[in-house]
Amino acid sequence: MRNKRALIIGANGFVGPYLKKELASNGYEVYGCGYSQVGSAVEDNFFEVDITDYDAIYGLIFSVKPTHIFNLAAISSVGLSWEKPQATVNVNVCGTINILESVRKLGLNTKILLIGSSEEYAPSNKPVSENDKLDAVNPYGISRIMIEEFATMYRNRYGLDITCIRAFNHTGLGQTPVFVLPSFIEQVANIALSKECGKIKVGNISVYRDFSDVRDIVYAYRLIAESEEKICVINVGSGAAYKIEELLNYIISLSGKQIEVVLDKERFRPADLPYCCCDNTLLKSKTNWQPKYNIFDTLKEMYNNKIKNSSETAIIKN
Repeated sequence: MRNKRALIIGANGFVGPYLKKELASNGYEVYGCGYSQVGSAVEDNFFEVDITDYDAIYGLIFSVKPTHIFNLAAISSVGLSWEKPQATVNVNVCGTINILESVRKLGLNTKILLIGSSEEYAPSNKPVSENDKLDAVNPYGISRIMIEEFATMYRNRYGLDITCIRAFNHTGLGQTPVFVLPSFIEQVANIALSKECGKIKVGNISVYRDFSDVRDIVYAYRLIAESEEKICVINVGSGAAYKIEELLNYIISLSGKQIEVVLDKERFRPADLPYCCCDNTLLKSKTNWQPKYNIFDTLKEMYNNKIKNSSETAIIKN
């Protein structure tokens, strides 16, 4: 196999450090870029680059000449995409086009993995496969569908090797509380540390979602990147959907406290899929991927880490 040189675009986000570790431990020379060096997933070989700056992206790809590109850069919060639809399209769609144009003009034989989302799918009451209907109900999902359309064009017109990954929900240490499970954990942990009963504010907890540990997700990304087959679109998810309320109740149980759950209409989205679960048959058949982590163990790890870090911070302040 040729020397593996990976470029992670959006390397200093939540997933970046995990992907960097997964690739580096499997023989890749890893490069990364992001808005800022602060919190970088790739301290060495890291470049401060704005994905919406075509000249900067072109120069970076020219310099690195990667064998693999993983595009993690995105406005990936559905809630934020409602607040900033223009920025969502600019970063997610126009930024991706900058990558594709750069690889095309440089004539590189680079395998490109574009990380999309389960938010692209139309509502369904069963696990969705790659052949199921797309009909996003939010700006983030719509931007991902647009990206896939451009990927198809660059694949067919210019012969680029592009795989579009529809990733389902994932979480783990380091994910910010703008996302639902870290938000629950932060609120519950704060109540537990206060030694008093309290209330937790939540949005729509009646929906079902397929959650994976982020470490399982990046493991799948690597296996897909190393597949000898040309895969246009592939789902990545656990194949099991849980009601958000069940996950919340588990997190509350870790605290050992009586906590009142309060529905906060401000936390409800304008539109939300009632059920979303991954049919990962293609992923398993193409890569032999199997998840290594249980989502409840992941939540317990995240909760314990939050309690530990908050207690240490309190001791330092005192």
